[in-house]
Amino acid sequence: MTLFINSVRRLSTLCGFVAAVLLLASVFVVCHLVFVRYALNESAIWQHEFVTFSLIGATFLGSPYLLLSRGHVNVDLLPIYLGRRGRYALALLASGISLAFCLIIAWGGYLWWLEAWQGDWHAETVWAPPLWIPYLAMPVGMGLLSLQYVADILALMTGRTMPFGIDEGEAL
Repeated sequence: MTLFINSVRRLSTLCGFVAAVLLLASVFVVCHLVFVRYALNESAIWQHEFVTFSLIGATFLGSPYLLLSRGHVNVDLLPIYLGRRGRYALALLASGISLAFCLIIAWGGYLWWLEAWQGDWHAETVWAPPLWIPYLAMPVGMGLLSLQYVADILALMTGRTMPFGIDEGEAL
């Protein structure tokens, strides 16, 4: 189990790196867009779509790292005031509901990606990239986020992590 949890954590960290690279690439492409459009007075063909697809990819692929690092918005008023058992039960309930939601989105995203793949969908622009490439970010990102939730639930159930990251001394 430790091997699974550590492997998922490493995979989530890799996802965070990929998301950062996608964001950095988007910044460079926007700079290129501005230079081409205003300095060279030429039209931008592919830059808008690339940036849009990269930001969507960074959002979905970076989500497992965000969960791993607890970088999401977390209102911890209720967990702080709950006792140890209540906090544990709430953490399991919240993680279970979130896991179910991510699995549903991953499945729906997979079906959407499959339709784009089989239908050979392309964007209706001059660049016309195949749409299965950006659509792949949803099922992959949500699938990896689901794996991170499973790893978090296992770590919680085996006592490797505390519910909501709150130590007993921090609770009121």
